[in-house]
Amino acid sequence: MDRLQSMKVFQAVVNEGGFAAAARKMDLSPAVVTRLVEDLEQHLGTRLLQRTTRKNALTEAGTAYLARLRVILSDIEEAEASMRAHTQEVAGLLRIQAQPVMAVHILAPQVAEFRRLYPRVSLDIHTTSATDAGIEDFDLTLLGAVNEYDANVIARPIVSSVGIVCASPRYLRAAGSLRQPEDLRRHACLRLRLPSVRPGVWRLLNPDDGDRALEVQVEPALVADHTDTVLQAALSGAGVCALPMDLAAPYLRTGQLRRVLSPWITARFTLYAAMPSRKFVPARTRAFLDFIIERTRWMLAEAERTWPSEPMVLPLTPAAAADAAPCAPCPPCPPLGADAPASAGATATDLAAPAAVPEAAAVSQPQSPAPKPKRPRARPAPPDAAA
Repeated sequence: MDRLQSMKVFQAVVNEGGFAAAARKMDLSPAVVTRLVEDLEQHLGTRLLQRTTRKNALTEAGTAYLARLRVILSDIEEAEASMRAHTQEVAGLLRIQAQPVMAVHILAPQVAEFRRLYPRVSLDIHTTSATDAGIEDFDLTLLGAVNEYDANVIARPIVSSVGIVCASPRYLRAAGSLRQPEDLRRHACLRLRLPSVRPGVWRLLNPDDGDRALEVQVEPALVADHTDTVLQAALSGAGVCALPMDLAAPYLRTGQLRRVLSPWITARFTLYAAMPSRKFVPARTRAFLDFIIERTRWMLAEAERTWPSEPMVLPLTPAAAADAAPCAPCPPCPPLGADAPASAGATATDLAAPAAVPEAAAVSQPQSPAPKPKRPRARPAPPDAAA
């Protein structure tokens, strides 16, 4: 017996004034309504309704039971409505788990825009290592996987990417460009420590040649187990590193990093969003997932579209130009009596000529005599000038 359904049918019989009316209200047959009420009475061990040919009347037990029943059914309806809103409304707390590098470079830059679109959603981001990921405890977990991921994990791919070789323009100007993978031997290599990767061997794949693999022996200038450490070292001009293209995308767009050795890549992998279940996914989770997929793919496509090819002479970034360029010569001093300094592009003739004065002002203001030029005084040479 469906006890909850029997309770609802009993309440409908009382509210509608009869079994037939209750059957129409609940879209059931009169025989089913009668059977459900009888099953409920049998379960309770008491009669709830006095049935006559003219009407149905509540017994004393039925009156008491109905009073309690109305409160229970009302609470159930309220709980169901709350759960429907929880699933259908884009609101509430969204708990996300990610590795630190993903939280910093993928999630954090998108928080402001997502909150602008969905101000009623709050984000709770937890950073953890890949080995400690507890997917069932979070609404979403970002995972990076090479080629494939665990088939037992319920996940949706966010973006497929490759690892590329990058360096800053400042480093490339100082150390020279890279034309072929073997050039890595003479460059400062910044390597990420991974469980199955030897830092002294750089493995590259050529996608234009069926992912032909090539291993280059290198002497790492830096080995770190933290992606951000390698990234920041590369941005500061310390050397050449390998980065996921989606991680390098914003720095490629701004020119802080340049891709080298194209089309060679270091790996193929996919970023996934894992969920504890496919069923009853809240609207806020679906909204964030759609948003992060769209934004991440757009950033990657934009970086691929806008990054320059590898030029022989790389332009300096503004910061590098400021460090490398000599100080600009100071412009000549303006003549005495000038109200404003001359522009840096003015010639000596322009500086010597007096500024044009409106005719009305020339008539109304008295002319002051021009100062006499002073003969420069000869100064004795320092004692070591002739040495």
